[in-house]
Formats: sequence, C-alpha cells, structure tokens
Amino acid sequence: MIDSRSVLIINMGSSSLKWTMLDASSEAIQSQGDAHWQSAEGARRTDELQAALEQVRGISAVGHRVVHGGLSFREAVLVNDEVKRDIEGLTELAPLHNPAALAGIEAATQRFPDVPQVAAFDTSFHRDMQDSVALYPVPWDWTSRWQLRRFGFHGLSVSYAVERTRAILGGLPERLVVCHLGAGCSVSAVERGRSIDTSMGFTPLEGVMMVQRSGSVDPGMLFYLLQRAGIPVAELDRALNEESGLLGVSGVSANMREVLTAASAGNSRAQLAYDMFVHRLVTCIGGMVAALNGVDAIVFTGGIGERSAEIRASACASFGYLSLRLDERANAAGPVDADIATPNSAVRVLVIAAREDLAVLRQVKRVLGW
Repeated sequence: MIDSRSVLIINMGSSSLKWTMLDASSEAIQSQGDAHWQSAEGARRTDELQAALEQVRGISAVGHRVVHGGLSFREAVLVNDEVKRDIEGLTELAPLHNPAALAGIEAATQRFPDVPQVAAFDTSFHRDMQDSVALYPVPWDWTSRWQLRRFGFHGLSVSYAVERTRAILGGLPERLVVCHLGAGCSVSAVERGRSIDTSMGFTPLEGVMMVQRSGSVDPGMLFYLLQRAGIPVAELDRALNEESGLLGVSGVSANMREVLTAASAGNSRAQLAYDMFVHRLVTCIGGMVAALNGVDAIVFTGGIGERSAEIRASACASFGYLSLRLDERANAAGPVDADIATPNSAVRVLVIAAREDLAVLRQVKRVLGW
C-alpha cells in the first residue's frame, strides 16, 4: 500500500525552481510552486528554495531532476554521499544545471534529514543510443580518455511525452518525434518507445537554437573568436549559454511571445530570430524523420511547444510532403494533451503538457519499491 504517501519533486534549473508535492498513489498534485531569478543570483536561488521547503510537511520521499548523469548513472538512484560526489563531478558538462540540482539535494537533506531522496537523470532515457549515433568523429584517444559522446537531455520530459502519447492515441506510434521547446530546446527520435537519436549532445548546448543558448555552431568560428578576436574562454562560455539564441539575435527578449510581438511591430531582428528558430527546428525534425525512416506522430511540449501556435504551424508547414495536415482551428485554440492534426493527416500532431514531475515520481516509486 502506498496510500497517504506524499512525494516532493524538486526541479532546480539555472534560473528557476519548480516544486510539486504529489500523492504517490493517485499522482494528484497536493501543492506546488515556482520561482525565477537571474542565473548569477545564487543567494536568491538558495532563499527561494529554503522558503519553498518551509511550506512542505509530511512527505515520505524527495525526487530530484538532475540534468546530466554522464556514464555514471544509467537510471535513477537513491541519493548518498557517493552519488552527490559523482553529480558534482559532472558539473563541467552541465555548469548551469548540475550545481542547481546539488543545491536542491543539500537543502532537502537539511530540511528532511531522515527522508529518502532519489535522483532521476535527463540523460538516462537516451542511454541506449547506438555508438554510431552517440560518438563524435574525433580522435579515438579523445573518445576513450575523456568519454566523449552525445548523452542527450530532456529525457524525463521525453519519456513522459511518450507515455502520454500512448494514452492519447490509444497506442504508441512506432516512429515518434518529440520536440521539447522551452528555455532549452531539443528534438528526439523515438522508435518503439526508445530513443535512437536526439539533438543535444555532450552538453545541453548542442542542437537547435534555444532562447538564450546558441545551439550548434561551427567550432571553427569559435577558434576564430578565441584566437583572432581574443575573447576569453569564460566570456565565450557565458555568451553561448546565456546571451545567444532568441535573445542574442533579436536583442529584444528570450521570451518567444515578446519576440513575436516585436516582429509583428516591424522589428527586423526579432523577425530574423523567429525565422532562424523555425529553420533550425525544421531541419532538426527532418533529420529525426530520416533517422526513423518516416514518422507517425510529432509531439510539441515544453513552454514554447505548448503555448506557441505560431511555432507549431510554421514547423508543420514544412512537412506537408509527408501528408501532415494541421487543423488550424485546433492549433490556434491552444489545446493541451490533444491531437491537433486533421482526421485525414498521415502524421498525428500532439501538444502535450510537460510533466517532468510525474516522470520523476514514477522513478522514485521504482527505486523505493513502492
């Protein structure tokens, strides 16, 4: 029996905190909250987290979303000192995310010293990608010495979207493309429920254009900036992770809605940022369709994926050759957890609310044997 057990799910991001208390049996939300800050304001992040934990009573376990598990963590684990050291050791690969997750673990340990904690990893869902997909074409000594490979991210969101798709359509499509479009953006190819390719790689910086992250760029350009322009490494790191993407190109905002408003008002850079975002998204979806040898359904999830009818329409317009037919009225209505393709579309198009908290809860229950 797991009735009356409550689980606190903590999702610490680089600039936000989301927490949810869920009933372990029914998966119903008992309470929740969020907070946002600038990434440099670590003191505020700590204050917000402590304030959130003070509101929580009577929990049986804590689950944490951890972005990077590297090769150390192929599945969710019970948190102990060794696990915390290993997560900290992966900080270089996810400098905006893993330190935040550790802060959440430490705060929960102080607040609930006798409550078990489970760490669930975004990278785990992509752990079985073939080496031909996961490895980089660099000197083999580099690959072996430093374990260079594409780990993939947003796995908790993608895994939830896969299961929700199964429920909505009454069965799981064999070939599924999941577009998680939020502060970070990624596109994943899922075949029979398993990840076979994804756009993010060794770090969450690779892949499609994002709201503040550049996504993939020519490494030769980076050499040029380092060697010829004299840009320090730390500045380059910050610029690619925090000052690029929609924000960097538009000069307006990292918020898609504000970029669209500016573009509608005639701001040419905002229009360019939108066009670049759509182009890179479309080419990435196309690559995943090719990897799957076709597609049966495309899912949009995450803040932009759920809320931007314009992005969904622009992206789907490029796949008419696959007989994908978007229901314009349904798309404009902004449904959540719904199929917005027309009845005669050869490809289903779903909008699914991101519920990483539920994905973490289910892993907590598995680890604790509930």
